[in-house]
Amino acid sequence: MDESKLDNRALMMLTYGLYVITSHYGDKLNGLICDAAMQVARNPARLAISINKTGLTHDYIVQSGEFALSILEEATPMTFIGLFGFRSGRDIDKLSQVAFKKGVSGCPLVTEHCLAVLEARVCQQVDVGSHTLFIGEVISSEVLKEGTPMTYIYYRQQLKGKTPSKSPTYSGEK
Repeated sequence: MDESKLDNRALMMLTYGLYVITSHYGDKLNGLICDAAMQVARNPARLAISINKTGLTHDYIVQSGEFALSILEEATPMTFIGLFGFRSGRDIDKLSQVAFKKGVSGCPLVTEHCLAVLEARVCQQVDVGSHTLFIGEVISSEVLKEGTPMTYIYYRQQLKGKTPSKSPTYSGEK
């Protein structure tokens, strides 16, 4: 592929939400911020998430075959986003610092600053280069409260948030 043909500004115009993706491996828990998630089917309900292969959460999803997605509210503080987006679970216990409950799968469901939670069992994995696309069948979901979901554009433009270098939407910004 000829990188000179890519205008990263065009990619930055794609719209996304901002989510906390969590998983478990035995009694170990971890999570990360994800902007590459979407519903891909209704019957059965299926989600797709794109997760960097070098992350601990990626390892846990591969090992457990399960993940959870918590939908962040627009009022989520930057410190909360930073905990899951710019810190490694190999260095700190992220879940010890936030409110969560265990789901039916054993995945942590982050409830703090979240509007809804969904759990999925992986039914397909696709290697897409630096990331794995996990497709999961939704096994449970719950609305926690009403509100406005956090969008990636709101995070970037209103909160002046940066994109972690391991994100599929990273464009090399400083």
